[in-house]
Amino acid sequence: MTPIETTDEAVSSQRTLTRRWRLVVTVVSVAASLFHLWVNTVGVLPESDRNALHFGFLVLLAFLIFPPARKALSNRWLALDGTLALLAVSAALYIPFFEGALHDRNEVTNTVDLVFAALAILLVLEAARRTSGSFIPILSVLFLTYALYWGKLIGGMLAFPGVTLQRLLYRMYFAPDGIFGAIATVSSTFVFLFVLFGAFLLRSGAGEFLLRLALSLLGRTVGGPGKMAVLASGLLGSISGSAIANTVGSGSLTIPMMKRVGFSPTFAGAVEAAASTGGQLMPPIMGAGAFIMSQWTQIPYLTIIAAALLPAIMYFLSVVFFVHIRAYKIGIRPLDPSEIPVFGTVLKEGWNFFIPIAVLIVLLMVGYTPTYAAGVGIVAIVASSWLRKDSRMGVRHILDALELGARNMVTTGVILLCSGIVVGVVLLVGIGIKFSLLITATAGSSLLLTILLVAAASLILGMGLPVTASYIVLAVLTAPALMQLGAGLLAAHLVIFWYSQDANVTPPVCLAAYTAAGIAGSNPLATGMQSWKIAKGLYIIPLLFCYSPLLLEGAWWEAPETAIAGTLGLFALAVAFEGHWRVAVGIVGRAAAAAIGVLLLWPNLLLHLVGALLLSAFAVSQRRS
Repeated sequence: MTPIETTDEAVSSQRTLTRRWRLVVTVVSVAASLFHLWVNTVGVLPESDRNALHFGFLVLLAFLIFPPARKALSNRWLALDGTLALLAVSAALYIPFFEGALHDRNEVTNTVDLVFAALAILLVLEAARRTSGSFIPILSVLFLTYALYWGKLIGGMLAFPGVTLQRLLYRMYFAPDGIFGAIATVSSTFVFLFVLFGAFLLRSGAGEFLLRLALSLLGRTVGGPGKMAVLASGLLGSISGSAIANTVGSGSLTIPMMKRVGFSPTFAGAVEAAASTGGQLMPPIMGAGAFIMSQWTQIPYLTIIAAALLPAIMYFLSVVFFVHIRAYKIGIRPLDPSEIPVFGTVLKEGWNFFIPIAVLIVLLMVGYTPTYAAGVGIVAIVASSWLRKDSRMGVRHILDALELGARNMVTTGVILLCSGIVVGVVLLVGIGIKFSLLITATAGSSLLLTILLVAAASLILGMGLPVTASYIVLAVLTAPALMQLGAGLLAAHLVIFWYSQDANVTPPVCLAAYTAAGIAGSNPLATGMQSWKIAKGLYIIPLLFCYSPLLLEGAWWEAPETAIAGTLGLFALAVAFEGHWRVAVGIVGRAAAAAIGVLLLWPNLLLHLVGALLLSAFAVSQRRS
């Protein structure tokens, strides 16, 4: 088996460990995965204890895997980092061993309580800095100091009288809305189990199978490798739920193939980045933010993924449209048949990989919790791997998958734990309501302007925050404003969830695009600009959440009709952006295509019919040219 190892950490600076320290990391990683499997299936443990131990495992691994500075990749700092790792374990164990004593004192903290609270905060801030950069820790410190000090120095709506250090430390460490609160719960349950599920699929060889399956389906079409990249990223995204992981995993195969058939390195990298970003929008696994959405809104996860399916398909088709049109524009031919695997052969070689995914979906549909479904799904992966001789997972493969799952979880988990500080302060000081009132005051009664402000805020936050953290902050601050102006609960959170993805493909900071540029050997900024254009569906489709029945909220026929019309509209807009269909279109043709796109996207059945007729006439004119 040669599974593709997709991980956000693949693009991070990790130290090269000695054999002894590598063994330590392996043992801790396997233990972390086994603990999370146990506690989320058959084990019984108080929520605060589980979240604290989750903190201990991830922060310990963060200090061992990530050096204090990007250039300090040697082992010279390991003694210090080993000490910090042990302190993280002690801060984690303090909760299950001594929280009961705090309750016996009627929540009156003593000096030792406060020391361990401060230690936990400092350690998670440093772990977040190492794993994902300085922005999240700085943002967390700004929120902490706002609650302590400078909130009282500002006037107006955002003024806050301040809290004592003792109260702040208590809320961040012991209360259910701090580091070990709701965000940590999502991280230690849904997110960890699904990341582990993805790791087992990858170690079983499913990643390679999905890529070959996409190639067999689309390799014979015009621009096939580009379309294959889109399909492969959607399939891999349903496993990993990570844009950068998808870019690294599928891009290593699809980008060179796109370049070989004639796409430019910049366009090839941009297609992969745009498609990989869509991986977090594709059910059944939509990234950590979707699980947080379910937890916060109390909307069943199955309801969320059912509503998200049509928009996700529309997004991937919008990326395919750009590939298709560009292929015609530069005269790219289909792949040589000798390079394309036979679909039946590929399916025969990997049909067993569909079994655990089917088990996962069925369990979700019949009402089992996502964590239980993921746990059973992991068992199904191992069991189904034995149905074919060359995919059987032995003890070594299982241990590798357990290690990979924990290591892949470090960056995401630490981000979520650190985000708990921001959420805790927001709840403590009530800034979420104030920020929503501020947006409402700026946008007035305009839902559209409010959505545009949310999109702008998501882009600014996304320059420094990873996708999940961006969603968390925006959901706390802006969801009430959207709902106040008429957006439904699910629509408001899905708008925010979609817009929180835009930083992956929008310059100046677009990590998925920059990662793809590294694989393609193209200019990072140029690749980012191309990915920003190709991913236009990411900005347009969320508008339909609030203004149309796309999220299955109307009659049975309305959502499919909206999706079909909207998809045709996205195609028309792609023609307008590219200035080409089968043949080139001039300025007038571009303007006409843009107008048709608007008609098809506007939430009105009559306009959809008019737009469809005009697009058909446009197609006839193209064939005659």
